[in-house]
Amino acid sequence: MKTLTTYLKKKAEKQKLFVPYIMAGAQGLEALPEEIIMLAKNGATAIEIGVPFSDPVADGPIIQEAGLRALANKVTLKKLIELLQKFDSPVPLIFMGYSNSFFHYGLEKLAKDLENTDVKGFIIPDLPYEHRDLVLPTFDASDLALLQLISLTSPQERIKTLLEAAEGFVYAVTINGTTGTGKDYRDNLDEHLAAITKESKIPVLAGFGVSERAHVERFNECCDGVVVGSKIVQTLKEKGLEETSQLVGSLTQPLEKANAS
Repeated sequence: MKTLTTYLKKKAEKQKLFVPYIMAGAQGLEALPEEIIMLAKNGATAIEIGVPFSDPVADGPIIQEAGLRALANKVTLKKLIELLQKFDSPVPLIFMGYSNSFFHYGLEKLAKDLENTDVKGFIIPDLPYEHRDLVLPTFDASDLALLQLISLTSPQERIKTLLEAAEGFVYAVTINGTTGTGKDYRDNLDEHLAAITKESKIPVLAGFGVSERAHVERFNECCDGVVVGSKIVQTLKEKGLEETSQLVGSLTQPLEKANAS
């Protein structure tokens, strides 16, 4: 079992998991270490780091715009890795990016360059399950987890297949469409998430459209935690680090106290 999977399974035995997403370099790459530290201090179990890409098919407008700002700031995967090679993150990091970025960099070079960083996993939304063998040999040799997304339209047989192959945590998508806030959840979503969680051997986290305390409380009832992205990305842009810290704290701190009691 890979390091990230073991870490998250152990955490999930004691508390609900909270995994925030931020876009690397949206506020300038030099701001990333402080953003990571802020999220960790406010209860992040692990942190998804968005790798900016010109055609982010799974991302909604808020994250797309953040990616464009990062690209305008001349953020590259190479520069991001060089920064993380010099930075000790308080929690594990997970790269969320698209196939082209990683294949263009070179998978073997990517794995080698990440050896002494806190990046322990990848989410690659445009890499179909059927093509996972393009990356798995390299990732397996380097203790890098490849996280699976399960969509609302996945049939039961496919869900079973995805769960058997899952590493790190299972990313259970809560809406049909791209990331972002203001979405309507379908009526039987809680049952759907509970069923996946029951079958999974590793933690299941709900993501896409999770933006407020009520969402966090709801999904913590039927799975192991949540992923929050667009709301954090938007708040960082519009209100800065301090108010983003307050936002994240409002989503996590009372939960931690409740779990400890």
